[in-house]
Amino acid sequence: MNETMVTVVGNVATTPVYRELPTGPVARFRLAVPTRKYDRVQNTWSDGHTNFFTVWAWRALGTNVQGSVSVGEPVIVQGRLRVRDEERGGQHWTSADIEALVVGHDLSRGTAAFRRVLKANPALTEPVAERDGKRGAERDGEPSPVG
Repeated sequence: MNETMVTVVGNVATTPVYRELPTGPVARFRLAVPTRKYDRVQNTWSDGHTNFFTVWAWRALGTNVQGSVSVGEPVIVQGRLRVRDEERGGQHWTSADIEALVVGHDLSRGTAAFRRVLKANPALTEPVAERDGKRGAERDGEPSPVG
């Protein structure tokens, strides 16, 4: 299947809205993507037209977006472009959505501190005796460390 993949750099324009759906968690936010123009005569940059996208982040990405992204922050979004045409109240509307595969902060404009998400691992949370019916030394054939 042919899909239009895009990578856009912009600023988070709305607070992410997070929902738990039967299909899994999802977060959405609006992204403002201004065009930048360089004026050689003035030796300055200026903003041109701004495009707005609704970014949809599903599953673990949605959960992480909700906990990591705030209004005004510069981000990079990569994903599938979806252009929708619809009729609302007798008016024709066109909107551009991005089904995000990746969302990250734009580190050319600031710094960030990464925190890895720990997934529950039964091997790490269950006591050894409950997991396989044996204590550490019995299981490994070596003494278990104390303390």
